[in-house]
Amino acid sequence: MASVNVCVIYYSATGNLHTMALAAAEGAHRAGASVRVRKVRELAPPEAVESVPAWARHLQDTADIEEAALDDLSWADALLFGTPTRFGNVCSQLKAFIDTTGGLWQAGALADKVVSAFTATGTAHGGQESTILALSNTFYHWGAIIVPPGYTDPVQFRTGNPYGTSHVTGVGGSAGGPTETVLQAARHQARRVTETAAALKAGRAA
Repeated sequence: MASVNVCVIYYSATGNLHTMALAAAEGAHRAGASVRVRKVRELAPPEAVESVPAWARHLQDTADIEEAALDDLSWADALLFGTPTRFGNVCSQLKAFIDTTGGLWQAGALADKVVSAFTATGTAHGGQESTILALSNTFYHWGAIIVPPGYTDPVQFRTGNPYGTSHVTGVGGSAGGPTETVLQAARHQARRVTETAAALKAGRAA
C-alpha cells in the first residue's frame, strides 16, 4: 500500500474534539500513514475563555499542539477535520482557517485530497449531520474526495452516524468525554480515509 500523509485538523474548546482527533490520528497511524495533528487558532476573547474553567484549562493543556498552517494542507494526501457544532454549523475558529485556503484552492492544490469530518454536539439532535454537511460544502468547492465512514464497520451501527464520527456531550450523551465506542469509530474513519488515499495514490502512480 502506498505511503500517505494524513493531517488531522480540529478545534476543541473543552477537549472532546481533541480526544477524538487523537483517536483519528491513532487510526491513521495504525493504517500506515505519516500523521500530523494540528489545532486551529483560538479566536475567542480571553475573557470568554476564562469565564469557562474547562475551556481555559484545555487551552493551557494543549499549548504544545502546533497550530494548523497552509503547509499542512499541501503536505497531506488526506485530511480529517474536527469541529464542534455551533448552531448546527461549523465553528468560527475552523471556518476562519478554511477561509485562508483561497490561494491553494485557486492553484488547484486542494483538488483530489481525500477528506472526512467528525463533530460533537451538546444534544443528540444538536446538528451533528448538518455540521458535517456544511463542512462538506467547502470540500465540494475544493474538488476534494469525500470519504465518509458510512456503515462499513460494526462500530458504525453502534454510533449510528454514517456522515462522520460524532459525540454527544449533554443529555443522552457522555458528559465525561467521548466513549470508547466513539473513539473506535474515529479510528475506523481515519483508517478508511488512509486506505482510500493510499489506493488512489497507488492507482495514480501505476
